[in-house]
Amino acid sequence: MNMNRRETLALAAGAAAISTLGTAAPAAAQMGGRRLGSKEKVAYWVATVTPCDVRGQFDPGAMKAVMEWHRKCGADGVVVLGTSGEFASFSVAERKLITETAMQHKGNMNIMVGPGTSNIVETIDIAKHAQSVGADGLLAIPPFYFNQPPVEGLIDYYTRLFEAVSIPINLYHIPGTSEVGIPIELLKALMKYPHLAGIKDSSGSAEGFAEFLKGFPELNMRCGTSNNLIPAVEAGMGAILADGNMFSDKSADIFTAYRAKGDWKAKLAHLRAAGGIMRDYNMGANSYAAMKYVLSLRMGGPAMYARTPYPQLTDAQKASLKAGLDKVMQMPAA
Repeated sequence: MNMNRRETLALAAGAAAISTLGTAAPAAAQMGGRRLGSKEKVAYWVATVTPCDVRGQFDPGAMKAVMEWHRKCGADGVVVLGTSGEFASFSVAERKLITETAMQHKGNMNIMVGPGTSNIVETIDIAKHAQSVGADGLLAIPPFYFNQPPVEGLIDYYTRLFEAVSIPINLYHIPGTSEVGIPIELLKALMKYPHLAGIKDSSGSAEGFAEFLKGFPELNMRCGTSNNLIPAVEAGMGAILADGNMFSDKSADIFTAYRAKGDWKAKLAHLRAAGGIMRDYNMGANSYAAMKYVLSLRMGGPAMYARTPYPQLTDAQKASLKAGLDKVMQMPAA
């Protein structure tokens, strides 16, 4: 769905003390000497929402239900506290609780956690916590707000993170929101670390994604937008999809068909058609509230709400989204 996520990336106030390392996470999967954090590269991760109650507080019970839903739908993994998870709207303490809750209900799914903040102290604190509770990897956004720092500064920032934890780290390329891209020079400088696992490219740029694929075939260069999913899969890479919040089953079907050597591109076309219908019925609703509402409808509850500063849906928006979902559910199977 169309979204303007720049507003969600507010600076976290204050700085947390760096925590101790804690219990080491399980050894990550080895691929050619590089630790990618997952058993296979061509896999589907959902960029999950973070459920809140009507007061805007994190809802652990709803998080359990969301994790169980994605597992039932066939998701290979879940990214916790990414952009769709409204990560910058939660405190460090809340983010640790959200991570712990997700980990308690991971089942056989692969879990990546977003530790990113605008300062390295809190980023390392959250990253160490994720490692200590057994996360399979991290998805680390650059220090946002500072519009495209020099590459030397980004190298220093990420070097500190890579030397603080040992679990696989993926870099998060979403320059339209973060105002800070992941340059090729940065990836080259970090290749010396065996736990550089890859990226999530949510830029939507076909040309830029092609450059990532060409330059780093040994990493998992995951796409974050469905328009780049075909080149990603054809290059042996995975995907992290916000579309999975409304349509986790349809997203998982793409990868199930791929593994069965079936018509996975038809499944992708089906997913994109469903997304197009929901955009047509959006009525200006913000993406966080809309994703949570539709997910709640599909799960049969519980109700979930957006985190401030985003408003809740109007009755008219709810009715329109439900009508759109009804239309999607009537689509012929792919």
